[in-house]
Amino acid sequence: MSGSFKTSSFDPSKGAESMWQAMDQLRSQFEKRVGTRMGRGDVRVSVLALLKEEPMHGYQIIREIEERTEGSWKPSAGSVYPTLQLLADEGLITAAESNGRKTYTLTDAGREEAEGADATPPWEATGSRDLHAMGELPKAGINLAQAAAQVGRQGTPEQVKEAASVLDETRRRMYAILAQD
Repeated sequence: MSGSFKTSSFDPSKGAESMWQAMDQLRSQFEKRVGTRMGRGDVRVSVLALLKEEPMHGYQIIREIEERTEGSWKPSAGSVYPTLQLLADEGLITAAESNGRKTYTLTDAGREEAEGADATPPWEATGSRDLHAMGELPKAGINLAQAAAQVGRQGTPEQVKEAASVLDETRRRMYAILAQD
């Protein structure tokens, strides 16, 4: 990972506080660079693609996106519902009340928009990394950072030194993965 993270952030002579800072920095870098957030246009493209298949209510859309991305992206209601309102304002969808829920359906203009869209929904994108795999590495990194931070806070000096050695070995093994053919 390029950027401001320095692999030399941990200084064993400075003890647990240094390890905590290094792990917090690692967690922060993962969340900023490799998080599971999608771009603004991805919500719109995804909603249009799903409504092209069948009418749905907002919660169904959220759940369907989460399923199709194998849990790596679950858009919030705060991004889906405003998108639905915008699409309705643009005349691309209509909403009908059914069983106490609004069910959204594409209009003819919405169907044309969905058919002619250049963008591909994230779960159909070709040539991109598998969304599920993209979500696994940051989560594993965050879990590792949390475990290391706990050792740094609660471990003896010997345990902290051993944990630093394990992390250093893990880093070397990670680079060895990239070096494989």
